[in-house]
Amino acid sequence: MQPIGKYIVIIGIVVVAIGVIVWLAGDKLGWFGHLPGDIRVERENFKFYMPITSMILVSILLSLLLWVFRRFF
Repeated sequence: MQPIGKYIVIIGIVVVAIGVIVWLAGDKLGWFGHLPGDIRVERENFKFYMPITSMILVSILLSLLLWVFRRFF
C-alpha cells in the first residue's frame, strides 16, 4: 500500500500547484469558459452553462501532458 500514499501526495501537490496558478493568473484566464462552442443560457430566474469547447481543450491538454509523462517516465 506504500505506492498509493505516494500517488495521493503527488496528486495533492499537483492540485495545489494548479490552484496557485489559477489564483495568481486568474485575471489572465478570463477567456477560458467563454470560447466559441461553450453554451450559456441566462434568463431572469434561470442560468445554464455547458463549457463544451473549454472541456475539450482541457481534455486535449491533459492527454498531451499524460502522454509526455508516460513517454519520459
